[in-house]
Amino acid sequence: MYKIAVLGGDGTGPEVVREGLKVLEAASHKLGFKYETVEYDWGGDRYLRTGEVLPPSACEELKKHDAVYLGAIGHPDVKPGILEKGILLALRFGLDQYINLRPVKLYPGVETPLKDKGPADIDYVVVRENTEGLYTGAGGVLKKGTPDEVAVQESINTRKGVERCIRYAFEYARKRAKDKKLTLCGKTNVLTYAFDLWERAFYEVANEYTDIKPDYAHVDATTMWMVKNPEWFDVIVTDNMFGDIITDLGAMTQGGMGIAAGGNINPEGVSMFEPIGGSAPKYTGMNVINPLAAIGAMQMLLDTLGETKAADLIDKAIAHVTGTKLKSMGAGRMGFSTTEVGDMVAQFVADA
Repeated sequence: MYKIAVLGGDGTGPEVVREGLKVLEAASHKLGFKYETVEYDWGGDRYLRTGEVLPPSACEELKKHDAVYLGAIGHPDVKPGILEKGILLALRFGLDQYINLRPVKLYPGVETPLKDKGPADIDYVVVRENTEGLYTGAGGVLKKGTPDEVAVQESINTRKGVERCIRYAFEYARKRAKDKKLTLCGKTNVLTYAFDLWERAFYEVANEYTDIKPDYAHVDATTMWMVKNPEWFDVIVTDNMFGDIITDLGAMTQGGMGIAAGGNINPEGVSMFEPIGGSAPKYTGMNVINPLAAIGAMQMLLDTLGETKAADLIDKAIAHVTGTKLKSMGAGRMGFSTTEVGDMVAQFVADA
């Protein structure tokens, strides 16, 4: 019996989460595993109503679950940064979800802006360090609002944090068993302190994984190859900031935010899975948002829990729907409603 915490969140989040849970139910009936869900109302509406972003007990409450399923965070009536820092970053840091896992996979029938590239070319995974770097908030401001203002933002990289991320990436490349290549994305020629640590740790750990080919690329070169030759990549590992940037580029090459899913992973604890596209508040209640990113997040959730048969089946279901049914990935342009797309994926799972 898996216990799954459900955070529908803001905007269209609850709508796409509903479809992911629909597919989860179909998979559980098909393959015989059991689960229960517990819903939490953490998000913009609750913040506006109570003034509280997260209750003090939030992290301890979520630790009682096997996984967290998140819809979206972001409310038009709440100043940007309050919910993102107060919920997303707070949970990532509080639950020590030190890996951000972002598959970049082009499904059949999905358009990519990359000329002459298809599903065989765009199929790699980015492993992003998720709890250190520039996102720790270290730094400060001096003489704010004056001509002499100074702003400092520090990138914090620990040997423990860097090594555990790199080790996870090597293990993932081995498990993925595609090209068995791991590329470190960094900037060793300029960021000579932080990425000296990353590079040394990378090649030291590589000695333990002789079946995996270690590779290195500067972040600017990485972005070029993601556009020109995405087939060169198998698994990429990088720091928090670079990972944040290159994964959004990757999402665009795989068809946009409507299909990109991600996981915030604590391999020894509770992990959280979400679609990448945001809350899209202007489409709230219109039943037009593509739910495939949320369904993909559910696929990742099940894979991380060890339900690999269910995860593989959902992946095939997504490929079937994109390859045979959908006209477009954009909101309101799919040719089907949010509910109908979820129904099609769930039906494929049930009939498989």
